[in-house]
Amino acid sequence: MSNAIIELEDIHVHHKIRGGKLFSPRLIKAVNGVDFAVHHGQTVGIVGESGCGKSTLASVLVGLQEPTSGKVLFDGKPVSRRNAAARKEFGRSVGVVFQDPATALNPRMTIMDTLTDPLRVHGIGTSATRRTKALELLDVVGLPASAASALPSQVSGGQRQRVAIARALALEPAVIVADEPTSALDVSVRAQVLNLLTDLKSQLNLGMVFISHDIQTVRYVSDTICVMNAGQIVERGDAAQVFDRPTNDYTRTLLGAAPALLEH
Repeated sequence: MSNAIIELEDIHVHHKIRGGKLFSPRLIKAVNGVDFAVHHGQTVGIVGESGCGKSTLASVLVGLQEPTSGKVLFDGKPVSRRNAAARKEFGRSVGVVFQDPATALNPRMTIMDTLTDPLRVHGIGTSATRRTKALELLDVVGLPASAASALPSQVSGGQRQRVAIARALALEPAVIVADEPTSALDVSVRAQVLNLLTDLKSQLNLGMVFISHDIQTVRYVSDTICVMNAGQIVERGDAAQVFDRPTNDYTRTLLGAAPALLEH
């Protein structure tokens, strides 16, 4: 796991919830002893059913969730809430693409403002250079410059997700974490967005974490697949190995239930 951009070591995330007895809260182990690493130019797919812990793991990866125990390393150095400078660098280096672009984008901000806002917040460039950067980002994700003046409601769902990807790239991150980025899209545009993410990963030498409940979609984009169940990674390997020679019963169940929506 050397030279990883982000490395998680023995990560546990536990939540206390009220159980049947007043003074006996139950402990939910959302993530239970996970080791995980992301490298430049690599897409790691995390797949599992709802409630398996994959979105909690994503929250740890992007710094939104502090683990109960375990270590988060960025470029080999620990990241903690106590080190503000390291956390700021970490925040700039990890871009996030959420499930539904309709709710992830501010409906009252133009696409230009959406793309320049992260640069403004981090004090990067001037007003003019930020606008130039925004137009470059639109070009990178295959949208015309004329889209800059539109509101999110004035473009299609697939175009909104392209805007969300452009925003995730604005701070030139080392890693993109995409949490169910195509599940809110029509089948006809899913492959376009998946191909865009794959192309960007190669062009920019990004690390990418792709999270989905759909093992066929994960197969389409991933170099390495991690199968999660009950807060643990129960199977890990390259895409062909996991598909052709699964060793875990849960993986076999996922494969047996998956419709082949996105075959090569």
